[in-house]
Amino acid sequence: QVQLVESGGGLVQPGGSLRLSCAASGNIFRIVSSTMGWYRQAPGKQRELVASITTAGNTNYADSVKGRFTISRDNAKKTVYLQMNSLKPEDTAVYYCNAHASNWDHWGQGTQVTVSS
Repeated sequence: QVQLVESGGGLVQPGGSLRLSCAASGNIFRIVSSTMGWYRQAPGKQRELVASITTAGNTNYADSVKGRFTISRDNAKKTVYLQMNSLKPEDTAVYYCNAHASNWDHWGQGTQVTVSS
């Protein structure tokens, strides 16, 4: 079993920054062997992949956030981060942390990010 807890969401003005954290606990092997990702879901839209990072440190980003968001992981702390800069109103969504392997995945409960002036 793996538990994921997100934090760092909130209300921010356009152009501002937020840093989301996802703290993992439970099965250590599953945590360190998984691809970690951040997803988001805006009202009326499907959940979409924002960024992911593999065990080797390779990253992937949605086109809409490239150059603005950075994903990183600290296996010693069992934590994955999403640094969000130059935030736009269209970034408003519930952000979810995910840990994934070939035959399982785990999800956090989500944290709200609202970008508004």
